[in-house]
Parts: sequence; C-alpha cells; structure tokens
Amino acid sequence: MNETIEDELTKKRNMLYYNQLVMNERKAKAGHHKHKKKKKSASFGSQEVNFKDFLYIPENWEAAFYVLYGVGVPYLAGAIFLFFFVAGGSYENFKLLNMNAFLIIWLIGYEIVAIFSLIWILILYLQYDAEEEY
Repeated sequence: MNETIEDELTKKRNMLYYNQLVMNERKAKAGHHKHKKKKKSASFGSQEVNFKDFLYIPENWEAAFYVLYGVGVPYLAGAIFLFFFVAGGSYENFKLLNMNAFLIIWLIGYEIVAIFSLIWILILYLQYDAEEEY
C-alpha cells in the first residue's frame, strides 16, 4: 500500500507507454482506412469521357465525324437561333438574312452549344454519386 515515488513513476511511465501504443494503433487503423477510401472513390473529373457513348461515330471514320460534328452542329444551332429569334419564325424574313456569313452563324451556334454543354455538365456533376464505403 505504501508506494514509493519510484513505483508511482514506473506506473506513470508504463501508462504513458501504453497510451502511446494505443494512439499509434488507432492512427494506423485510421490512416489505413482513409487510404482505402481515397483509393476506391473516383472524383467526377477523373472519369473517362468517350464520345462514342453520345454520338454516332462509325469505326475508322472518327476524325471525319468529329470535324462534321464540330462544324455542323454549331452552324445548325446558329441557323435555328436566327430563324426563331431574329427572323421571328418567319421563313420570308429568314430568307432576307445574309446566310453567307458562315463564321458569324457558326459563332452564334458555338456559344449556344457551349452554354447547353456547360449546363449539362453541371447537371451531371450534381447527380454524380461517388461510391463510398460506409
């Protein structure tokens, strides 16, 4: 019952050593668990994008179809915008427009396609749910 100062110091040292062992074990488990979680979960930006999932692209014609889509889709979007918003949906007014200004029509359509693409990416990002372990 009468413990000496040395016995008290030994007990404290043993408890300190034991607490350090427990803390190191907890850190190792926590660090290992976090590492696994980071490794398995993929971010939205690290996904692979394959345009063949969204566009019709035949084999061995990829380059031609990418150019066709890159030029044709914005031009068509610009022409539709001009028809409905500038000409008021009237074919007679649309015929009065100078359709020889290819670059202007393409740029208008490019901006429209870019806006819709960014909105679509934002919606996909908000719907994205990474696989997480619980």
